[in-house]
Formats: sequence, C-alpha cells, structure tokens
Amino acid sequence: MTPAAKTSSPTHSNSPIYMQLAQTLRQQITDGKILSGEALPSERDLCALMGASRVTVRKAIELLIEEGMLSRRQGSGTYVTPRIQAPGSYLTSFSEDAEARGETTTTLWMEKTLGVASDEEARLLELPENANVLRLSRVRMADGEPLAIENAVVPADMLPAVADLGNSLYKALSERGNRPISGQQKIRAALAGPAEAKLLGVDEGCEILRIERLTRRADGKPVELTRSSYRGERYEFVSELRGPFVVL
Repeated sequence: MTPAAKTSSPTHSNSPIYMQLAQTLRQQITDGKILSGEALPSERDLCALMGASRVTVRKAIELLIEEGMLSRRQGSGTYVTPRIQAPGSYLTSFSEDAEARGETTTTLWMEKTLGVASDEEARLLELPENANVLRLSRVRMADGEPLAIENAVVPADMLPAVADLGNSLYKALSERGNRPISGQQKIRAALAGPAEAKLLGVDEGCEILRIERLTRRADGKPVELTRSSYRGERYEFVSELRGPFVVL
C-alpha cells in the first residue's frame, strides 16, 4: 500500500477533516493503490502518512467500516473488504460461485410456499392461467456472511416437493432435468431498505445491486424468475467484451 504522503485540508472545503481523509482513502482503494484484502497501516502510521490526529484517522476508518469498504479483524488489524467478482456472462448459481471461491454456503429460508402464479409471473414464465408455482425466498451466505437476498418463482412441476428442496436451487432443478442453460439478467443500482438492510447486516441506505433474472431450459421453456438484492460494496459483475468481427 502506498497512501499519499500527506493530505492537505483545502480551505474552501466545508467537510470535516475526517471526511476528507476518508475520501482520500476511499479514492486510493477505488484506484487500486490499496488492494482488495490488503491490511491498512496502523493508526499511528496513518497519522504520520496523512498528517492527521489519531482521533481524525480513527473517525475516517470507522466511516469506511460503516460503508463496508473496510473491515476490522479482531487482533489482526483493518483490511480492505475483498470484492467478489461474479461472472456476468455465465449462468451459474450463488452456491456454485461461492464454492468455486472455496467458501461454504448456507441458506436462511424465509419462504417456501406453493401458490398460484400472478398475472405477471404467468406471463414471464409462459404458464397457463391458475398454474401453480413455488415461491422461494432466502438469504444467501458465504462463510457465514450474508451477501444476497434471493426471491425466486419456479413452475411447481419443475421441482420436488417444497419440503425436499435443499439449499441449491440449480442442483434441485438439475436432478429433475430442468437445469437452466440460458437467460437474461438485468442489474441496477439501488439503496437498501430497512428490511433488506437488516437481513444483509448493512446500514439502511447502503448501496445494493438489484438483479432480475429469467432463465430457460435447453428447449426454451422458462425455468426461474428470480429477483435478488446483492450487497453493492461486496460485488462487482464482470463480463468479457468482444469487438465486431472485421474482415481486412
């Protein structure tokens, strides 16, 4: 890590010094000068590097911890919170992504119910009127940390009985020959509401990513309509881009 030698306090700024210092650290994290997962120097070293008092440095760090950009490990120090790079071009489940990172997944179920599809659900899932669907709402955790809230709607005939459904939706679908292989996903930025903040363990108003996904089987039949909320400070979705094919 190579933070700026000292940060000046612009006389034209009305922001408190600790907020200016937090912005300096925030910018260095964003620019990659302080790497994801890297430990910050001690408060004493930051005081010398930034030319600020220990109280000011501490308040700046606490602000970034509240934002989720930094995290404190007992007896170890303060670290830049690692960001999860999720593939935006591959159709994988939360469990598959987490396990590929070597993490253990757990699920907090909030709803597992059988019901009649709403007009919107029937239209998007291409179901007849009054068709049954399973509604599955859960908090997804990796190594005990809540990372996402997922609300899925699946045609009832594609899954086993609700009581037999395990933690992985895609595994259950695969076992019945209904694994989705294609789909469309929409991602937009939003702010966490009170219920979302409580379930994800973040402050109300924190940045989250709202994701809507509609997936299909090999035969084109819709399998899953899922609306999720992911922690914005922990996730970034990465897609591979290719230019147009040019004949010279």
